[in-house]
Amino acid sequence: MRINPIATTVIGLSLTFVAVGVLAQQPPAGRGAASQGQAAGRGAAPATRPPLLFKEEWKQPPYTGELNDENRRATQDAVTNSVLELKLYGTDSKNVGVYNHEGRFDVWTGVVASPVAIMLRNKTSYVDLTGLARFRAIVRTLGLHVISPAVKLADGTYIAGSRRIDTEGEFVQTEVAFGGMRWHKFDPQKIVTGVEVKNPDLSKVDEIGFVDLAPGGGHGISGAFNLSTLELYAKPVPRQ
Repeated sequence: MRINPIATTVIGLSLTFVAVGVLAQQPPAGRGAASQGQAAGRGAAPATRPPLLFKEEWKQPPYTGELNDENRRATQDAVTNSVLELKLYGTDSKNVGVYNHEGRFDVWTGVVASPVAIMLRNKTSYVDLTGLARFRAIVRTLGLHVISPAVKLADGTYIAGSRRIDTEGEFVQTEVAFGGMRWHKFDPQKIVTGVEVKNPDLSKVDEIGFVDLAPGGGHGISGAFNLSTLELYAKPVPRQ
């Protein structure tokens, strides 16, 4: 019986293509377990934003006589949330004032003759800013001023973030996400920035707020910023 050489060649090529197709469907060496793990991961529950940890809306501190710059000073009496402590930094930070705009109270830095940081400290817990933690605030910047998110870490280090906010004279609600931000140390007395801090531990933060690296420009339409309603969505970490 004679074998047709052409038919033999066709059959051989067909078998080769089938073998190649089977191999192409196999996972590369060493990646089988990873692929199975990824498939299992796709069934995991999606990450969710932590609930509201605290909110601050400010109020006018008690005063007597004329409501002047001195009586407007933002002291602890300007804080509405009893669990929060107001922290002001900068050589002239005592002159941060409380005002009312658009039916809300806010703190204003116009007559502060130094750079300033306005921070809040939760008396009962540190805060965890990792994952989907968010810091929301109604702010206004004027006269080319920009503000940056700022935190005090549990080890006492003050750092300012790279996501700067400029609202060009309008009150705007802004939301800060902390992932992927670059951070620099800042001096809490002089309010000047320094070296970059790589991978700071944001899982235990002592204070949170905003920093303005420029002094206020005085009354009227001048360089300054207003900080109104604040909300923090983050997990609490008990203080020891």
